[in-house]
Amino acid sequence: MTHTIIHPSSSKSSFESPAMAYRINCQQGQTHLLWVTLRLTAPQTDVLDLHLPVWTPGSYLVREYARHLQDFTAATADGTPLEWWKCTKNQWQVACTPGLELKVRYAIYAHELSVRTSHFDRSHAYFNPAAVCLYVPQYRDQPLTITIEAPPDWRVTTPLEGWGEDGRTFWAPNYDLLVDSPFEVGTHGIYTFEVDGKPHELAVWGKGNFDPKRAIADIQRIIETEASFFGGLPYDRYVFILHLTHKGYGGLEHLNSCSLIFHRFGFQQPEQYCRFLCLVAHEFFHLWNIKRIRPQAFEVFDYDSENYTTSLWFVEGVTSYFDQLIPLWAGLFDAPTYLKLLSDSLNRYFHTPGRFVQSLSAASFDAWIKLYRPDENSINSQMSYYLKGELVALLLDLRIRLNFNHQRSLLDVLRRLWQRYCETGEGYTPDELWQTIETVADENLSTWREQFIEGTVELPLQEWLTKVGLELVPQDALPYTGLQFQQEQGSLQIKAVLRDSPAEQAGLGAGDEIIALNGWRVKAQDWSERLREYTAGETIHLTWFHDQQLQSGDLILGEPQPHYRLQCRADATPSQRAHLEAWLGATATQL
Repeated sequence: MTHTIIHPSSSKSSFESPAMAYRINCQQGQTHLLWVTLRLTAPQTDVLDLHLPVWTPGSYLVREYARHLQDFTAATADGTPLEWWKCTKNQWQVACTPGLELKVRYAIYAHELSVRTSHFDRSHAYFNPAAVCLYVPQYRDQPLTITIEAPPDWRVTTPLEGWGEDGRTFWAPNYDLLVDSPFEVGTHGIYTFEVDGKPHELAVWGKGNFDPKRAIADIQRIIETEASFFGGLPYDRYVFILHLTHKGYGGLEHLNSCSLIFHRFGFQQPEQYCRFLCLVAHEFFHLWNIKRIRPQAFEVFDYDSENYTTSLWFVEGVTSYFDQLIPLWAGLFDAPTYLKLLSDSLNRYFHTPGRFVQSLSAASFDAWIKLYRPDENSINSQMSYYLKGELVALLLDLRIRLNFNHQRSLLDVLRRLWQRYCETGEGYTPDELWQTIETVADENLSTWREQFIEGTVELPLQEWLTKVGLELVPQDALPYTGLQFQQEQGSLQIKAVLRDSPAEQAGLGAGDEIIALNGWRVKAQDWSERLREYTAGETIHLTWFHDQQLQSGDLILGEPQPHYRLQCRADATPSQRAHLEAWLGATATQL
């Protein structure tokens, strides 16, 4: 996104009155409507084009934000109505007089609480400008201001700099930086702290068992650890926005901020808190890996359509690999905890038949139509570029580390990319990315690229884990059916049927509800115990509803598909143990 590089000509002090000025009215939360007024100074055209983005950078799905826009009007500065018309799903045109100021007014329905959309009620307003702020293509590189109108006791948190003295007006050097700057408006808590002499803010909306003192101390450790990889922090100020709610999980990275959503009571139980730390580490690592080191396809965003790249496996997968290591290296949890997290990733990978169907490059390219739109067949036909990308990053890291006795690592690939692209704002091509990996590895890795990035060859995970003294130990497992169930109390409603499984052969399908096993009623809480009575090769008789019609049939149980636990090998050599400790750190001695 070359537009986010702020040159002196677009600095805050270089203009007195912006070409575009937004006013966002956040005063009627009961309606969930954000009222937006856009003032345009002297457009030099008789027909003005306005667009609303269809997606938010960092979340690769066309979300059709324009479906939430209503009550569009246009007028001159003195209120005289102007003729306007809609051209496409997200484009409007206004007839105007060149050189005369005009105002556009409209409302955005904001009632979806996620990090990539907008939410407005009586307690707060949160919005991503891509979902709220129209833009004029010829004004995209021009400075702008945005003013928030809200109840007097509400405060405003955003990574944008303030403009003027009212504390409610902010400025951006261009529209791209506005899009990259979320807003939290309300009575949220604000916590400030410093890292490396730079100010940071944590804005927290919602109630729960969040402990700000503990969380801030841990976030500081994460920031310090990541900053050490790249020689410092590439911003003057950073903002974390955290939403506490009863459902939802995720994060969205921005140039100088991130938005997070987490379960309001997920901060005291150790396993859940580790998940929170990994989420923070992930979104903060994107500060480099995507916001400043990015694929060429993201140099300049097309907000009206999909932006295709085959490199999301590196953007998200490599970040996912490091988001579990960073809290470990920061001393926030130990090596046994890390191995448990890595075991979870390995098991999800091994239980995804789609890994033999969709390559990493194809998963990256098709993110727009597949990853964010899962259905009952996704597990059979798709492979997450987050998950497999994480495991390919693991293999690359181990290969580089072992070849150079830990004097080099996958982090050196990111450092080289950072050194090459940080100043220019240019993006890398897939070939340039792989050439950088091969330069750090100092070997030809074309076969790995062909097999693991472009192809669907099984990853040699056990081979490389053995080199650092680890092994995958199968755990007790049930006879294999190939069934996955919905998380519904009591009901055995099928969510998915795995490809080439006993369930597929028996004629079961997604949406069917199993009600009996061998003539006896069975519920969700009984299913596993009932299956333990049988072994692979035995036949069970199932009764189920299919589209409200009672059906039955035989299912021949398959060999168990075990879950694995990753652990240190009892026969690990001193050399393997040394590699393990050099990779994971001091707490590896606990393994």
